[in-house]
Amino acid sequence: MGAGASSMMGPEGYGRGWGQTSLGDMPESCVAAVLLYLDPPEICQVACLNWAFRGAASADCVWAAKLPANYRYLAALAAAADDDSDSDGPTEGNGSRCSSAPMIKKEVYARLCRPTPFDGGTKEFWMEKNKGGLCLSISSKAMAITGIDDRRYWSHLSTEESRFHNVAYLQQIWWLEVAGEIDFCFPAGSYSLFFRLHLGRPHKRMGRRVYDSELIHGWDIKPTRFQLSTSDDHHATSQHYHLDKPGNWIVYHVGDFIVSSSDQLTNLRFSMMQIDCTHTKGGLCVDSVFIYPKDHQHEDCIICN
Repeated sequence: MGAGASSMMGPEGYGRGWGQTSLGDMPESCVAAVLLYLDPPEICQVACLNWAFRGAASADCVWAAKLPANYRYLAALAAAADDDSDSDGPTEGNGSRCSSAPMIKKEVYARLCRPTPFDGGTKEFWMEKNKGGLCLSISSKAMAITGIDDRRYWSHLSTEESRFHNVAYLQQIWWLEVAGEIDFCFPAGSYSLFFRLHLGRPHKRMGRRVYDSELIHGWDIKPTRFQLSTSDDHHATSQHYHLDKPGNWIVYHVGDFIVSSSDQLTNLRFSMMQIDCTHTKGGLCVDSVFIYPKDHQHEDCIICN
């Protein structure tokens, strides 16, 4: 009797009678065809259903469809960054270096979702976990800033509120110009570029976040102009007449651009300027520039369009 009852249970422990099937009987190839329509977090969730889903959820054919077309270029940058961060030999699991053995596509996807620094740690890229879109950030240290080496005008502040743990703080200046440039193989698609700025000098006092506002001045007199251009002749310009909301990190939308080919380097130039010399301006933190896929859900900052 016990043996008969046992024979009616499926391999996953699901009760079923003679001639009946369950999810555990689905071929992995059929399951994989279904998973192609899911986002990566959903694929990881359904992998817990049974062995068939677990196997299909790790299949290269599923994750290859989620990776950007130029993932090999991105993976090479990630491997180089891992080699720089750990020169003692390869590690496995959650180690920082890629193993010498080829990674399956699921592991490649997971690695590219972790931030990868490059250009001496002044830039980072990573992929969105949900959609696989490429994001990129550029530190203020990678930008050309007028008067940055003169301590009368600028200083560098250490802060945990920046991805790069450092921001440029403007005390006072007449001519403000911040410009940057990058050559990068972006996956084909539409992107938006933002400057991340903060009025006031943030710091902590008795465990609470506060900011100094005494040097904030000059941002409500003339507009601040932002612009970008690409090697594909995409141009965008925006003006913000008031840099406001002191004490908050704000991402100012500069404009959008389109990348048509995943296999070619795109040269991207961007800048912010307030060069009216009739008045001084000060009290501004310049953190970084962010490049996101268009319509990306942004970090917890105020977005100024």
